[in-house]
Amino acid sequence: MPAVQVVYYNKRKEESMVNTPYDDVFRTLLTDCTALIIPVVNELFHTSYTGKETIHLLQNEHFIKLPDGSEQERITDSSFEILGRERKRYHVECQSTEDGSMIVRMFEYDTQLALENREFTSNILTVQFPDSAIVSLRHTKNTPEEMTVKVLTPGGKVSYTVPVLKVKRYTIHELFEKKLFFLIPFHIFAYEKDFKELEENKKKLKQLEAEYASIRERLEIACQMGDLNRYAKAAILDMSRKVIEHIAVKYKNVAKGVSRTMGGKVLNYEAKDILNRGRREGRMEGRREGEEYTKIQIATKLLSMGNDIKSVAELAELPQETVEKLAQSISKEEK
Repeated sequence: MPAVQVVYYNKRKEESMVNTPYDDVFRTLLTDCTALIIPVVNELFHTSYTGKETIHLLQNEHFIKLPDGSEQERITDSSFEILGRERKRYHVECQSTEDGSMIVRMFEYDTQLALENREFTSNILTVQFPDSAIVSLRHTKNTPEEMTVKVLTPGGKVSYTVPVLKVKRYTIHELFEKKLFFLIPFHIFAYEKDFKELEENKKKLKQLEAEYASIRERLEIACQMGDLNRYAKAAILDMSRKVIEHIAVKYKNVAKGVSRTMGGKVLNYEAKDILNRGRREGRMEGRREGEEYTKIQIATKLLSMGNDIKSVAELAELPQETVEKLAQSISKEEK
């Protein structure tokens, strides 16, 4: 008897699965500022994580066997474990366009994640599905509050729900109040339908720019209050610009005005790699002296790459005077 083959998608649907810049922003934030996902998890699943838990990012590349025997790569937006009172696995997808096949993809990914972490003992195969959710950037009146996966097995019916977080519902006040900093780069979606009017109406565009100036100020206050570190603030601003420049690509005044309000380019990817490596090394040192030395190393490398003194001071978390002295020292050595 031939093996049963399952066809997951037709060609048109496969083409719709191409990663968007918003998926990239989502993954970048999760990788670079992992702790920011905790309040999002609390919002989605009504958990009460404190933010002190350990988060393990899991592999996001998975391979699905197709009917012809070949394998096709699937990339999830985020798959991670939170180690609190218990070890819990989560899977969250970012959806920028309404797509009836999203729940199918969620189940496909969830199944793959469950199989990759299977247990087989005493002739019993145990698979545990992750808690899954969708972050919807463009919801409509037809977008549900949650979706359900129902599996009919020979042993009975099994079902689980997939909650849907609708980003456009949240005001800036709510995002800051709930510490949903992770979602700030996607706040611009709330204004997407108004882009044409904003492009032509300078007064209304100024109002939008004022709101984003307020966001920048509130991020600074969050840093001062200890709710956010300087690196996370820089990443949020950087990712906000990336989203705005893409979503408003046809509206130059909107893109330019809001991007300018958020500030200049903060950090290139090579510098981010240096910063992340340096922080890991500092944590491994485990001593205050080691951490300070690592900060100096990070600042020196960032300065040598042409980053400005103010940005380096913020990102390396050093006094500006210290960075100025480092810059002077580097300048003398080059001469």
